Amino acid sequence: MTAFVGRDLELAKLKELARLNVPSLVVIKGRRRVGKSRLATEFAARLSGYRSILITGMAPDRKVTAADEREDFASQLSRALSIPSPRADDWNTLLWALADRTATGKWVVILDEINWLGAKDATFLGKLKSAWDVHFSKNKKLILILSGSLSSWIERNILHSTGFVGRVHLDLTLDELPLRDCLPFLETGHQFLSSYEKFKIVAVTGGIPSYLERIDPASSADANIHRLCLTREGFLFREFDLLFNDLFQKKQFYRRLIAAVAEKPLDLEDIYRKLNVEKAGYISKCIQDLIEAGFLARHYTWSVKTGGPAKRSLIRVIDNYTRFYFRCIKPNKAAVERGAVRLPAGSEGILGLQFENVILKNRPSVWKKLGISADDIVFDNPYWQTATHKTRGCQIDYMIQCRNNTVYACEIKFSKSPLQRAVISEVDRKIRSIAKPRNYTFRPVLIHVNGVDDSALEERYFDTVIDFGELWS
Repeated sequence: MTAFVGRDLELAKLKELARLNVPSLVVIKGRRRVGKSRLATEFAARLSGYRSILITGMAPDRKVTAADEREDFASQLSRALSIPSPRADDWNTLLWALADRTATGKWVVILDEINWLGAKDATFLGKLKSAWDVHFSKNKKLILILSGSLSSWIERNILHSTGFVGRVHLDLTLDELPLRDCLPFLETGHQFLSSYEKFKIVAVTGGIPSYLERIDPASSADANIHRLCLTREGFLFREFDLLFNDLFQKKQFYRRLIAAVAEKPLDLEDIYRKLNVEKAGYISKCIQDLIEAGFLARHYTWSVKTGGPAKRSLIRVIDNYTRFYFRCIKPNKAAVERGAVRLPAGSEGILGLQFENVILKNRPSVWKKLGISADDIVFDNPYWQTATHKTRGCQIDYMIQCRNNTVYACEIKFSKSPLQRAVISEVDRKIRSIAKPRNYTFRPVLIHVNGVDDSALEERYFDTVIDFGELWS
């Protein structure tokens, strides 16, 4: 197991619970491989005098029954606590056996992939709630952590369930690691990687710890991407199928949804047309499930004048590995199976949107470079304006509106070579198209990865120019 990196804020919140001297129920949710169970076990290991137990639900499979799930739970409980395996005929028996063994002393009990544990038996959650009320909550030194990857299931069945209302002490959603916490994975034994090399790696892995720990810093980014993604035995070659099947069994429509927006962000009307389906509420529900599972994001534009969100939104694939899979791995699976040894033609062409995703996932680093605090911000997102008879259409990669009537229009520009003067006229045209209220200042910002030509810098058009390498510190 690699050294634990980051998650300082989450660890601090968890440690606060241990100081309260009350039984605590915690929910940790987030994308698969983002490090939920690792955070929980690391937290338990850092608590002085605490013992811990981790039990993980069985991955969903058509052949796995509710009885199989209970038998596996009983087996894990037996091994973890060195006790005879309890009867597995009922969840009450199993949960009470766990509660009995943790009734006194300092304990962190982790039920991992809680959505798998409860998937096959409709009585599981009710019995878990009763076990908490009657047994677990009697130990003031006990922290029960429920973690899971299917966030929409957790939202519906635990966080928004009347049975658990008022019982959850802490709800954590883990996102990817920020860039600064990705560095230890990339610079171990090799501290002089260029910003471009680092970018190409996170363009595929994002800030997912499980992917980053498989990076060999002594090899080039292209070599790592080829080994992990474009060889038959590569960890990321079949990762999407494993990831998706564990979360969305029998949900082929979810795959079609992701594929529809893998090329570029779309609004709902565009999605309906691309999928050739009628407008229906279940499509919005599917999109929300994919958002909560970490695959998609919904970005609303807004009115600069009022600072309020508009009704229209764009849906984008925000998970970089998922988008790389649909753009580069899936279309080339047959070639990989034949043993193709090159990155597919056109793979560089997808990096622009990958670069935007990385920046949007690391907004606080951009705010810091611009001297903005979170309290200053009225609204921030990718911004777009629909053309009308009075205004021209435009799209800003990332825009930040602040309370002092200052708006930062950020152009996120990926290029293999230094950017030339043409980027100035491109950005200027966009900003001039925005309907600007009086007394507002618009400040153009350029975020780049491979340098800016002196001819562009000498124009002094951009208020701030941010090199991607500056965002890692």
